[in-house]
Amino acid sequence: MAVTDEAIEKIKAMIVAGELAPGDRLPPEKELSERLGLSRNSMREAVKALEVIRVLDVRRGDGTYVTSLEPHLLLEAISFVVDMHDDDSMLEIFAVRRMLESQATGLAATLGTDEKISELQAEVDSVDAAVTIEALVDHDIRFHREIVAMSGNAYLASLIEHLSSQTVRARVWRGLTEGGAVERTLSEHRAIADAIAQHDSALATSLATAHIAGVERWLRQAAAS
Repeated sequence: MAVTDEAIEKIKAMIVAGELAPGDRLPPEKELSERLGLSRNSMREAVKALEVIRVLDVRRGDGTYVTSLEPHLLLEAISFVVDMHDDDSMLEIFAVRRMLESQATGLAATLGTDEKISELQAEVDSVDAAVTIEALVDHDIRFHREIVAMSGNAYLASLIEHLSSQTVRARVWRGLTEGGAVERTLSEHRAIADAIAQHDSALATSLATAHIAGVERWLRQAAAS
């Protein structure tokens, strides 16, 4: 593995130094291995590893390319990691999400444009208490995604997205087992959207913290039962 790690580091160094830019095609395997002073086998293993974490894109019959290196690609592995953990770890993941998303919501209140705020309010207006659990989950994902996008930080948005995308199951369980979950969720969404519309960063942050903490509380109770 040490040799493969060395190959990974050398390819990474080429990207960081700008020798390979997003979308560039890597030199042929033989040429690249000779250039970096590595075996073709270690180079092959390094390419496989970098393909898994979406740094490289291997196109059969065409060659190997550097991906766009956009945040949503590079952070995809987080979803896999989250999937591998149990319910106890999910509580820790929610705690991370609460810290990150509450701050992102505060930024949304500061940076959100009138157009984006109107879109958020339209999303809130698009559902009512008669909504199905499946539709509520879809709304919940859109609602939080729109808020985080308003933060203006692509890496923060992508990180929260990958943490949140794996919590869909928890949202469904909450909706199916807790009385009043639909009304409470929509009420909390309305309050958060109103705080953002008023550009009240402190209030938006507090409301988002409480909103996500409510899901944490339910998960903790479910785990203990």
